[in-house]
Amino acid sequence: MAENQQRVAIVTGAARGIGAATALRLAQDGLAVAVIDLEESAAKGTADAIAAAGGSAIAVGADVSDAAAVEAAVARVAEELGAPTVLINNAGITRDNLLFKMTETDWDSVMSVHLKGSFLMAKAVQKHMVDAKFGRIVNLSSTSALGNRGQANYSTAKAGLQGFTKTLAIELGKFGVTANCVAPGFIASEMTKATAERLGVDWEEFKTARAAEIPVQRAGQVEDVANTVSFFVDERSSFVSGQVVYVAGGPRD
Repeated sequence: MAENQQRVAIVTGAARGIGAATALRLAQDGLAVAVIDLEESAAKGTADAIAAAGGSAIAVGADVSDAAAVEAAVARVAEELGAPTVLINNAGITRDNLLFKMTETDWDSVMSVHLKGSFLMAKAVQKHMVDAKFGRIVNLSSTSALGNRGQANYSTAKAGLQGFTKTLAIELGKFGVTANCVAPGFIASEMTKATAERLGVDWEEFKTARAAEIPVQRAGQVEDVANTVSFFVDERSSFVSGQVVYVAGGPRD
């Protein structure tokens, strides 16, 4: 890579939470970052924070489960920032319910965002990686991939992403592309706050109770996940591919 050429990363679901923290961390690492979320206006806050810190970023609105929207978003990133060779598939939703209450829509919507979205993004970005003979793909899984009550859809999607990651590693390795998976455990974020609210439990009590079950005795922070993603994107991890790392404060959350 030429000295004056800045690597370009795409982070999906980057308006808040783990995605926002990851986008900020990659910008600190010197990458230009395309902050993608469903609404461009929601992504703008993260992009503005990167710019305020002296980094380079744009906000892009796209539904990752829509092939045309994904192609348009990736084309815009390539035009405005440069060819993207780093992809962080973080976009996700939850539609939790017990199996007998779970609707087809609950199932389909979770699969569409997590699995189809990651597939469409990887397919659109890989051409830039192959051309550059360099690429980094990091997919966000979860400890829920091991099974979690009330999350048949989410658990299945997150387990699927692990198989997807390993296949990408096999197919794209010869082009200088690595693919790895980060599986967070309990992370203090807007998503877990929403879970506490849905369960009717006080957030601080919920967080304390969950932390007590974790070997390192604390809740995870979004920066813990961002730091792990940063390693997988870095040159130092070029011989690490097809791996799943649980960022969970222990063997499980």
